[in-house]
Amino acid sequence: MTLPRPQRTLPQMLTVQAARHGDRPLLTIGSKTWTFEDAAHAAASRAGSLLAAGVGAGDRVALLLSNRFELLELVLACGWIGAIAVPINTAAMGPQIAYFLENSGARVLVIEAEMLPRLQQVDTTRLALAHTWIVGAIPHCATAALYGVPLPALGTPVSAAAVKPGDTLAILYTSGTTGPSKGVMCPHTQYYWWGANSIELLEITADDVLATTLPLFHINALSSFAQALLSGARMVLYERFSASAFWPATCESGATVVYLLGAMVPILLARPPTGAERAHRVRIVLGPGVPAAMINAFHERSGIPILEGYASTETNFIIGSKIADQKPGSIGRIRPGYQARVVDGDDFEVAPGVAGELLLRADEPFAFAAGYFGMPEKTVEAWRNLWFHSGDRVVCEADGNFRFLDRLKDAIRRRGENISSYEVEQVLLAHPGIEMAAVFPVRSELAEDEVMAAIILKPGCLLEPLDLMKFCEQRMPYFSIPRFLDFVTELPRTESGKVQKFKLRERGRGTGTWDREAVGYVLKRG
Repeated sequence: MTLPRPQRTLPQMLTVQAARHGDRPLLTIGSKTWTFEDAAHAAASRAGSLLAAGVGAGDRVALLLSNRFELLELVLACGWIGAIAVPINTAAMGPQIAYFLENSGARVLVIEAEMLPRLQQVDTTRLALAHTWIVGAIPHCATAALYGVPLPALGTPVSAAAVKPGDTLAILYTSGTTGPSKGVMCPHTQYYWWGANSIELLEITADDVLATTLPLFHINALSSFAQALLSGARMVLYERFSASAFWPATCESGATVVYLLGAMVPILLARPPTGAERAHRVRIVLGPGVPAAMINAFHERSGIPILEGYASTETNFIIGSKIADQKPGSIGRIRPGYQARVVDGDDFEVAPGVAGELLLRADEPFAFAAGYFGMPEKTVEAWRNLWFHSGDRVVCEADGNFRFLDRLKDAIRRRGENISSYEVEQVLLAHPGIEMAAVFPVRSELAEDEVMAAIILKPGCLLEPLDLMKFCEQRMPYFSIPRFLDFVTELPRTESGKVQKFKLRERGRGTGTWDREAVGYVLKRG
């Protein structure tokens, strides 16, 4: 379904499709299902409660919630009145939560009750919060009431605001590379194109069932909802990924399109084969970052082809080919309406077959993010010369197909999560016994990154690795906590004193490297 340019906003998407599809099922979470009419009504009703609380156009509403209707309801309601949703990674701990709230200037925080203890490390006096609303059963303790009140009931439905295609719908935080995480300002039209581009590449129709275990605080799952909304398909959303439950749930849902991240495929292949792997209705999996050998192994075992592609929070799903046109080892071709260049360090285009940085640009207004919230200098840096600099190293072959090689940025990707080495280093340096720390990626058995840290202790200090793990668990998401530790006396540096992380990556693990998994330490998950 193609909307005219002025109607490429979330309120228009909801309104047009509610009129078209009515009581057709749109979204199922657990035992509850929304129809297309339900989604529009939920947006208008929750928007009424936001307006009653003084939330207006441009105000930010932070959401620290798991995969549940309330999260999506609030995202839709923000879009309905021109407010801005700020989904927060549910693994975030006190320092990260404080940063997201302060950086976004959120006026409202909606938080799941079980996550309330994380606010003990948040200095609310520095924040712009006017309301904290709690979803779920509030703990019976003396401090619970200090954090907020239950999420208000749905309000009287209100008419949609005159939202413009370039207005910001959401701020999605992506990994920092040389500094803190950046809030990507995603316009309404970008969200529309996320749905439209994915529909075309995955060849989605109204007869499809889209199933995902991915979290709604990432663009992947949010995009899946846009795909269902625009195509008339039904989306089934699960709370989290479970290797043991994946195939039974997939069969039960009747899913025809499934969304996986790179590390999930090796995890599924590591399990013993079951009959459910062939009893499904799935016709395609969207699985960026899956190793080529495992794409073939997954296809042979399950009968399901995996579609590769390239996308980022700042851009869109803009490089890819339909499954019949997919070339092994390739992420596909640039999509119509977008431009790509591969350049050297001075932004000069390199010849086909030569590796360089991927630069991207959109022909349509607002099809990409508008920049980084509150970080104009980072926005200018990333969009210099009027091209978005991805920080990814690729090759464009003579036939127009792109191959992804690696990342230029100092970021780590583990189990689908982008991790800022800078942020991990800041937590490590907060430990009283650590003098210096450098965090970098090393390859794991799952053909993805694992987090490793090289640490210099302060003179006379001793530090047990397990004690450092406990320190980190209270201060950073579980997936960011280093698996490998090297206690060293010096770090490789340039003449100007900068740590040469490429040398640490090349050196990797040694005989003296401590491995959290080798000693059987299991991380707490908040």
